Amino acid sequence: MAKYVLGMDFGTLSARALVAEVGTGRELGTATMEYRHAVMDRQLPGGKILPPDFALQHPQDYIDCMKAIIPQAIASAGIEKDDIIGLGLDFTSCTIVPVDENGTPLCMKAEWADEPHAYFKLWKHHGAQEEANRMTELALQREEKFLARYGGKVSSEWMLPKVWETLRRAPQVYQAADSFMEAGDWLVFLLTGKRTHNCTMAGYKAMWHKREGYPSKEYLRALDPRLENVFEEKYPGEVLPVGTCAGTVTEKAAREFGLPQGCAVAVANIDAHVSLPPAGLTGSGEMLMIMGTSTCHIMLGDEEKVVPGMCGAVEDGVVPGLIGFEAGQSCVGDHFDWYVKNCLHAAYAAEAEARGISPHVLLSEKAGALRPGESGLVALDWWNGNRSVLVDVDLTGLMIGLTLQTRPEEIYRALIEATAYGTRKIIDTFEQSGVGIQALYACGGISQKNALMMQIYADVTGRSIRIARSKQTPALGSAMFGAVAAGSARGGYDTIQDAAREMGGTLDIVYEPVPEHRAVYEQLYAEYERLHDLFGRGEEDMMKRLKAIRNRARA
Repeated sequence: MAKYVLGMDFGTLSARALVAEVGTGRELGTATMEYRHAVMDRQLPGGKILPPDFALQHPQDYIDCMKAIIPQAIASAGIEKDDIIGLGLDFTSCTIVPVDENGTPLCMKAEWADEPHAYFKLWKHHGAQEEANRMTELALQREEKFLARYGGKVSSEWMLPKVWETLRRAPQVYQAADSFMEAGDWLVFLLTGKRTHNCTMAGYKAMWHKREGYPSKEYLRALDPRLENVFEEKYPGEVLPVGTCAGTVTEKAAREFGLPQGCAVAVANIDAHVSLPPAGLTGSGEMLMIMGTSTCHIMLGDEEKVVPGMCGAVEDGVVPGLIGFEAGQSCVGDHFDWYVKNCLHAAYAAEAEARGISPHVLLSEKAGALRPGESGLVALDWWNGNRSVLVDVDLTGLMIGLTLQTRPEEIYRALIEATAYGTRKIIDTFEQSGVGIQALYACGGISQKNALMMQIYADVTGRSIRIARSKQTPALGSAMFGAVAAGSARGGYDTIQDAAREMGGTLDIVYEPVPEHRAVYEQLYAEYERLHDLFGRGEEDMMKRLKAIRNRARA
């Protein structure tokens, strides 16, 4: 009898569930739901205005999504829920919240409903930049070993800066919190009743090391005496490897979410990191671009290396037995969506509506008719800061070459090209640091929907690009880890490598670089690098000065 697994993928704006068949990876049923509160970056549900650079979410949205998408996915698969042997979930990270002793997020209590620091701080919450800067400065002064594993800078997107921000800006919230939990770990807790840490979120976002643990107490005390025991007091618990069974679905969770009681639940994972096995990738030297609102660049290596600006190098962080390297771009799909929502000419919107296509499809079609370099434009991809290799959220967007003749599709193409240049910069930095990249892969909605973008990436990077077979790669990856949590004795797998061989794979499509395009893009990439270093390396701080003026005006 066939066995099935369930995977859940919690993204920036929505959640999706997928039912897959063990042994084939055949995707039988899916369901998706958007978060009702989306990203709260301007005000809380009660109307309280948020400071600049905040990005919060409401935990009720995650609960509502699970209640809806789990039964829908199972129903659309046409299976009995009791035939599901395991489940897994992934989450954008670091997305963290203070909870009470019962695991309830403080924001779900009436007394904290108007307190911003009581909500989930989404991965792209950048309110803790001051704390991140201080953490980097002190780590450099003290020559802390951990810093090299994270590219030489602490990001405001990570766990400790956000927790310290809460301690400094809202000490009453910090004191009221029994602990802080990653969103993925919190959802596993809802399903199993057990609090766990997964090594992916702990390793990449909480600076945990398999042998050395968390940053030293001496370092934490030097940051702030109140932080000396922060991990024991506010982030306690054992760190478990990916694929580990965190527990089983409780009676309460089975009733609430429509799941089989006793089903194995894998420890949580990060949406980008869980995506390699569904593409069939479990070996070193293969980089996967997970392309969505942002892009994560994940690859495996045999040994730990120092790569400037990387988001982490964690042993067992992606696949047991290998070093998982992470880098990324903070703004990709968001880049294009910003342009369409805020800058698109009415005539283009009307044409797209008349033809029954999205503005993105129309702009891609028109942009695809342009030759490389024809627009005379070059842009920096920093509309939401730079994650890699500069690790600086105070950087902002830039486009040069605009004239009165510039057309919307030229701007759109320049934005696509900017993200391709950012990826090229990441690849070059890895290779210059001794981490060889033999193959390039992509997954995510953009990789299957936008052929123009993938061709531009091939042309800019000078590399062949293969596309993961699944349209729901993170959800499938989570399902595969659910099969590992169940184990072969229950019809699953004992290793993720076994699952990847049977359930993963790529499409037949391969994007190859076009030589004549490569020549033009080499020239344009050289201009991108000049702008990158001018505005990103500290020679010209205009972006930061403008942002400071903006913040004062909004205060």
